[in-house]
Amino acid sequence: MSTYIPRFSSQFVNLIILTFLFTFTSPTPLIHTIPLPSTIFSTPIASKLRFDPDSISQASTDYGNLIHTETPSAILNPSSLDDIITLIKFSNNCSTPFPVSARGRGHSVRGQATARNGVVVNMTGLRDSGTGIRVSWRPDVGYFVDVGGEQVWGDVLRVSVEHGFAPVSWTDYLDLSVGGTLSNGGISGQSFRYGPQISNVLELDVITGIGDFVTCSPEKNSELFYAVLGGLGQFGIITRARIILQRVPTRVKWVRLMYDDFSKFTRDQEHLISINGTNYVEGSIITLHSPINNWRSSFYSSSQLRKINSLIETAENSLLYSVEIVKYYDESSEHYIDEEMESMLGDLSYISGLVFTKDVSFVDFLSRVSVRKVEEISETHPWLNLFVPKSRILDFNARVFIDIIGRRRHNDPIFGPILFYPLHRNKWDYRASSVTPDEEIFYALGLLHSSNRRDSGAFDMVNDEILDFCRKEGIEIKQYLPYYRSSEEWALHYGKKWQVIQERKSKFDPNRILSIGQRVFYFGSVNHLET
Repeated sequence: MSTYIPRFSSQFVNLIILTFLFTFTSPTPLIHTIPLPSTIFSTPIASKLRFDPDSISQASTDYGNLIHTETPSAILNPSSLDDIITLIKFSNNCSTPFPVSARGRGHSVRGQATARNGVVVNMTGLRDSGTGIRVSWRPDVGYFVDVGGEQVWGDVLRVSVEHGFAPVSWTDYLDLSVGGTLSNGGISGQSFRYGPQISNVLELDVITGIGDFVTCSPEKNSELFYAVLGGLGQFGIITRARIILQRVPTRVKWVRLMYDDFSKFTRDQEHLISINGTNYVEGSIITLHSPINNWRSSFYSSSQLRKINSLIETAENSLLYSVEIVKYYDESSEHYIDEEMESMLGDLSYISGLVFTKDVSFVDFLSRVSVRKVEEISETHPWLNLFVPKSRILDFNARVFIDIIGRRRHNDPIFGPILFYPLHRNKWDYRASSVTPDEEIFYALGLLHSSNRRDSGAFDMVNDEILDFCRKEGIEIKQYLPYYRSSEEWALHYGKKWQVIQERKSKFDPNRILSIGQRVFYFGSVNHLET
């Protein structure tokens, strides 16, 4: 009687060996992963898949360094857009499709770019073979730049400035991928005037959740265009964006003002975003537990730091508020920039004598924020980002800034930067998938904590306390870079848009394989079956 011995391809055998080695020898305790269907080794992308422990471990976490258990089965290092299309179509053709998530710089903080038991697409593999960065001009739109979704904003700045132009809306930190920020919104101190980055896009190339490659714009395939902008990666992978450019200024006048009164602090910010002439307005909160100079910017000299610290110690509730103002200029306006800035400051109610000024190049200002590599490896970043309606900011200040944050004990963990600045709702296109409070002016809060692993739980407790307060008091906040754990929370987040979001998902990603780390439509485990 003969015995049947199954024969397997060498690639499949290697996958089994690597899975065994990874599961039992990896120094980082990761959850068990389910192998991909073996037929994937018959596809053109087989040689571009990675299963080694280092690649898997890196794709299992992100800048937040809080999530380490959302382990993918493989990493795809694409050399062309066809590789991504092949992967997505292969998944859809499986009896049980597996997750696919695009990862740019991995700067999410709660595992949003992970793909448990699926494939993470390493978008950086396209930086040398994709769209690249190309500045062009057309009579109907003027100057624009075509940028691959894998490119980072710092490189967009460098290339566009070489042509004498630059985008108008930025994030504070530039080592973020274009596709990543456009999938969320992209905000900073310029957003009150120019809108978020998603409001400055002319056209996109997108690979949908069924593997279709689609060029879209407000006039062409507009439903997909608005779906992916602020869409958290749920409807497609952005592979190219056409972004509006304006002529670049050469320098900026950069001013920081100090306040000890919250009402004056917010009133002045709202005045600044209502007048012509300001290009950047961003407020922040300074406490004994939030260093004045930090990884976002080392603005102050040693003598200035001593003066500010003494003020914090004597200030009511040990809180100070700071407003950062920037005005662009060039050779044509350099002779009256100081006069214009002085006139602008004359209408404000900051603490007399506490005006700190710098004059730097436009590029240096935009490049001011850096993150040390050692921080990325050893620290956690339990961030919380909220949009707070203007009508409730006094309540928010009394409970959150004064009570929850301001009354921290001396031995409590140190906070990171605390941002609080106003934005105009009319600068956001309602057709995009992003959501904001319903009021015309709302404030962006950024609690940018950095901590060791031991203290990250303490910051999560602070975040939860803030969210609980808003919920109990009926403050209709919206999370920016949202993180929720149930479909009910997502439905509340999207509000009247929830039905549209579900319809878009059914149309562009019916098998719900894209960006499951966002947890918008996925909360369970994934099991792979053979095709």
